[in-house]
Amino acid sequence: MTSTLTWAELRDLRCAELEGAADGWGRSSNRADAARDRIEQQLLTGLRETQEGEAAQAAVARLRQLGRNFQYVYTECGLLRTTLNSLAHEMKTQQRALKEALDDAAALKFTVHADGSVTYPAAGEALLDGAAVRGGTASSGGLPGLVPPSGLSAPNPHVARAQDIADRVTGAVRAAAEIDWRYAGILRRLKAEEGLKVPDSTWRDAAGDAAAVRGAAGTYLKDAIPHDASPAERRDWWAGLTQEQREEYLAVYPDQIGNLDGIPALVRDAANRDNLRLLIGELEGRDDGKSVTQLAGLREIDRQLGAGTQPPMFLLGIGDEGNGRAIVSFGNPDTAKNVAAYVPGLGTSLDREFADGDLKRARDMAIGAAEMDPDSPTASIAWLGYDAPQIGLGDPAASLNVAGEGKARSGADGYNEFMAGLSVTSQYEDPHVTAVGHSYGSLTVGLAAQERDGIPGADDIILVGSPGTGARSADELGVGRGHVFVGAAENDPVTKLPNSREASGLGSGVAGGASTGFVLGASVGPAGAVVGGALGGVAGGAAGYFAQDAQSKESDVWFGTDPAHHDFGASRFKVSEGPELLQRGHEPVEAHSNYFHPTKDQMSADNISRIVAGKSEDIIREGSR
Repeated sequence: MTSTLTWAELRDLRCAELEGAADGWGRSSNRADAARDRIEQQLLTGLRETQEGEAAQAAVARLRQLGRNFQYVYTECGLLRTTLNSLAHEMKTQQRALKEALDDAAALKFTVHADGSVTYPAAGEALLDGAAVRGGTASSGGLPGLVPPSGLSAPNPHVARAQDIADRVTGAVRAAAEIDWRYAGILRRLKAEEGLKVPDSTWRDAAGDAAAVRGAAGTYLKDAIPHDASPAERRDWWAGLTQEQREEYLAVYPDQIGNLDGIPALVRDAANRDNLRLLIGELEGRDDGKSVTQLAGLREIDRQLGAGTQPPMFLLGIGDEGNGRAIVSFGNPDTAKNVAAYVPGLGTSLDREFADGDLKRARDMAIGAAEMDPDSPTASIAWLGYDAPQIGLGDPAASLNVAGEGKARSGADGYNEFMAGLSVTSQYEDPHVTAVGHSYGSLTVGLAAQERDGIPGADDIILVGSPGTGARSADELGVGRGHVFVGAAENDPVTKLPNSREASGLGSGVAGGASTGFVLGASVGPAGAVVGGALGGVAGGAAGYFAQDAQSKESDVWFGTDPAHHDFGASRFKVSEGPELLQRGHEPVEAHSNYFHPTKDQMSADNISRIVAGKSEDIIREGSR
């Protein structure tokens, strides 16, 4: 890096012109955003409601492409605005440092030369004749001029001050030159490809542009984002920003603003839609399994967002960390009277299955609750804000994750912070909030409810297909046992998992019995060893299981007390029995997946909708186990 920047040029730099240019790019960004909004909220909506056929579908596709183009213009112009504002901010810092050094030189009657060296006058007294010690020149990185050769002469008292000023002047100029070089590189790369289309490859470049601007801008914006604050403090921080500051944060840090609990839902949705396009561009072209899987999920979410789904979708979180993050609401939770937040369980990750299946569950809940209470706005959320355990055959680590509470405990903290965010941004003083957990997600919800102060804002808790919550009683979940509701299909094996002691007895019994049977069977040959080992394993497993079962409560399941058992004390609502395990024509454990489905298990779906709508007194109940 070389630079011909002088301190006089730094002094005379008009940072206001940089800020004015930034404002111009900001206006262009805002116009593009307004155009995109008009396309998505007015033109597309009107076209879908009034037109049908191939011509209408083609027009929708063209409008969506135009909307994406405006989104790209909004993003790139916003990055330019932030780059120029950050450049001005950093240059002004060096201008202030330079001005302070020049003011100090003027007060002392020093002369600052064009090369940054500083001349100082005679001062002090020589030890031998008492005459004033001659002046000299100090330059940064070198020795001051006319340095006394021995201790017979007293030093000029101005030497140290002149050296300090020279160092400060040179330091400001060098820092400004580095800033200029750094931002020049960023500005050179902020240019669009020719043409009217914005393909995924262009969004990949946009993702790189955003990362480059974040790197160049350094602490200009990022350090002020209140990650360690409470959701209420984050809400107040956002409310206290100017409109220009908000626009800059959304342009440069959509990933952080969009996933910050306490920020209003409309803002999070706008930020995450932009970040979604950046993530798709970033993952496009990668061939590793994780990227391919997540890209499929992101594309499906993007498709649904652009399809004008009703109830309207709000993207409250998106990310590629871990197994992926996605928080999608059907209905605006800030303006909804009834709000439900559903936590999926075992095997869930950011993939096509989540985008198809889990989002449909949330949407079905929103539609069902609105039918039960048509006078109250509803929002139903699918919350994938944690790494659910994955099914890993032959993977010991995955098996331990499924068997343990670690993933659920981590998820519980994130879920409670998210729910606290909903509480502080709601326009209702006391909305009706329902926490919903399915499968391993019910453990996550259960552990969240057992944290101090429980789940923020929760009035009711729904547990379906639950292997347990880590609690012994519904009273431990913080909403009162009368507000804990459980759905457990007779043919759902997850709701009948053995407790840890029974599983331990089964495992040790199988191992011991197989070993003994193998030895005994070997006395009659190899075939006897195989048969003996198999029969011994079955017999030993059964003996070990029943031995531990005799010492266990009937209500014990893997994670505490069976929520559907009368010992737990929750209200059990009626659901379909579901297909039997491995029944021909059905999924292997389909009974575990039907609770939200309005056609496969209408009884369960309707009961869930009644609870979400605040009408739990109308549910059809079922006796506890």
